[in-house]
Amino acid sequence: MATVVFQQAVIMLILIAVGAGCFKLKVLSQDTVSQMSSLVLKVVNPIVILMSFQRECNTELVHDLGWTFLLAVVAYGIAFLVSYLCIRKKEGRDAVIERFSAIYSNCGFMGIPLVQAMFGYEGVFFLTAFIATFNAFVWSHGVMQMSGHKSLKSLLKVLRSPAIIAIAVGLVMFFTRITLPDLDAPMPENASGSAIFLHVAGGLIASAFEMIGSLNSPLAMFVAGATIIQTDLPRVIRKPRIFYVCFLRLIAIPVLTILVFLLFPADKIVEMTVLAAASAPCAAICTMMALSYKRNAAYASEIFGVSTLLSIATMPLMMVLYEHIDQIF
Repeated sequence: MATVVFQQAVIMLILIAVGAGCFKLKVLSQDTVSQMSSLVLKVVNPIVILMSFQRECNTELVHDLGWTFLLAVVAYGIAFLVSYLCIRKKEGRDAVIERFSAIYSNCGFMGIPLVQAMFGYEGVFFLTAFIATFNAFVWSHGVMQMSGHKSLKSLLKVLRSPAIIAIAVGLVMFFTRITLPDLDAPMPENASGSAIFLHVAGGLIASAFEMIGSLNSPLAMFVAGATIIQTDLPRVIRKPRIFYVCFLRLIAIPVLTILVFLLFPADKIVEMTVLAAASAPCAAICTMMALSYKRNAAYASEIFGVSTLLSIATMPLMMVLYEHIDQIF
């Protein structure tokens, strides 16, 4: 488990370095980075969400999926509580960026490989519930915080965002058992021409969407790397606020999550899946949204970079801590 976490963190850092190098060599410009950010937020992320619900629906999965949604909401409740109590608004302090970074984790890139290594595709399926919850909150609360608009009109606009629409469509397709076909799956010998056409068309769409979804992590890391390279890293490590936010995201929130989970009789795989996502470093989407809404993207990327480095040690630590506490109680 520790090896998987370490490997994913190293991969992320390599992608960040490539993005930073591309910006330094002027392969990427500031305008290009901003456009890439919009591409990830408005196209790639929604497709990843939609494809995560392409699974066979059965009673046991629905039951455990319900528990995953509940525990994901509980984990976010803890994150909201900690961030708003521990990060106060103050003159000269970017509380919006700090709270966003403390609340929202990089649950997709770091969470999926870790959960898959521990529990296989069953764990990945449950993780989609956390990712869906993440997107529901980040595209409502997160956008309103970044934009500074909290009106009902703003909320309704958020509900029409691509990610929220993808969550809704994905859930409908999952519960109605509508799945895009596998292009390589054999067709019945007596299949009609229209059935063959729908099978091939659906398979082509699924294959195309899978390819688009694979762009998610590289593009997000390129954007983060291009933003990080514009900062003074030696000066960054001398900023105590960054390490304070990282402590909240990587230690305080996951530990409280573990303790609260003792109150719930959920399946161990479900709990560890949610914990893995809740223990991940600060979300890369914070940097991209900061760029889109003209916030302090450099500060967001600084917190993201430091938390990613520290998570190499803290994520395995949280998994081990959960195991020990679970055995005790």
